[in-house]
Amino acid sequence: MNNTKTGMVGLMGTAALTKKRMGYTNTKLHGMIAWAGLVSSYIGLYIIYQNKENMGKSHFTTLHSKAGLVVLVGSTMLGMAGGVFLHPDFGIDKQNGLIRTGHKWASRGVLGLAWMATLSGLQTLIGEDDVGTLVMFAAPLLLAAPFTLL
Repeated sequence: MNNTKTGMVGLMGTAALTKKRMGYTNTKLHGMIAWAGLVSSYIGLYIIYQNKENMGKSHFTTLHSKAGLVVLVGSTMLGMAGGVFLHPDFGIDKQNGLIRTGHKWASRGVLGLAWMATLSGLQTLIGEDDVGTLVMFAAPLLLAAPFTLL
């Protein structure tokens, strides 16, 4: 869980905030940090998948796992589109406002879903009774959401 949490909350959130600072360097950093978050998340998926395989458990049975899979596929598609179309050096349509807006809002939606999946996974780990831990983990996400997602 730590790789996926680090990737989607730590690195992807940082990538979104970096892009908001605007400019050539921040745009390039945004892409690099986002791809590092994606790689970290895929490593987490591999670890979780192997753990379940070793324990003989089924894969992708919970809402958390299905949302996580949607997030990984969506993030990969958005990252590829960003690299091909919006890269500041060689993007084939980097000035297209419609693609930029679509990339921005789709990424915000995917990141919001990732954060909800993270909370769902934590709730599964700690159980229904430990509301305090869930609130302590969710509070920073809720505080960061307006700055990162809007």
